[in-house]
Amino acid sequence: MKRNIVIATLTAAALATGGTVAAFAAGDDETAAQRQSSSGTQVVADHDDADDRADDVNDDADDRKDDAEDRTTVADGDVTAAEAIAAALKSVPGTAVSADLDDEDDTGKVVWDVDVLGDGTTWHSITIDPATGKVLGSHTEQEDDTAQVRAALKGTSVTAAEAAKAAAAKGTVTSVDLDEDGASQAWDVETRTSGKADQDWQVDLNNGKVTADRSDDDQD
Repeated sequence: MKRNIVIATLTAAALATGGTVAAFAAGDDETAAQRQSSSGTQVVADHDDADDRADDVNDDADDRKDDAEDRTTVADGDVTAAEAIAAALKSVPGTAVSADLDDEDDTGKVVWDVDVLGDGTTWHSITIDPATGKVLGSHTEQEDDTAQVRAALKGTSVTAAEAAKAAAAKGTVTSVDLDEDGASQAWDVETRTSGKADQDWQVDLNNGKVTADRSDDDQD
């Protein structure tokens, strides 16, 4: 964060007892201006700290605005995570491994980004319009964890779309991802509910049971 250079203006005030006033100006390396008198030292608030606090407030406001825009997009568009996955699989056959409501890097538009594991080690990233369900674009990728993903999904019965539908009872689903690294492999699902913080859930790969994800709490 770029910091502003503080220029302290010195003011002299006559003391009723005729004492001497000494003022010190803060330079680039100083964090506060000080005024000394015969009665002691008074510290003047650091303008840089005030600027930092103002920036933090603005950043928090921007984050809340982004979250509100995402919620509005899902609510107004009516294209759920499960429907976005279905649209992606209709475009490219394979196994859906994740679906995330996110911003496109180049346009800033909120879209569904669905990852589909195809034949061999080929992955497809498909972009879905959350307002219409239309496929906006797709491209192929190569990932290192393909074998691990296939092993985690082998013999399971609950798909990413089914996991999204199961978690939808908890709120608006904004992402569903396969957790193939965790001790209890499951679908990780994030939901949003009006007036509440985002919540994380785990959906069992075999029976579709939805439980609160306590992994972050355990780490804290």
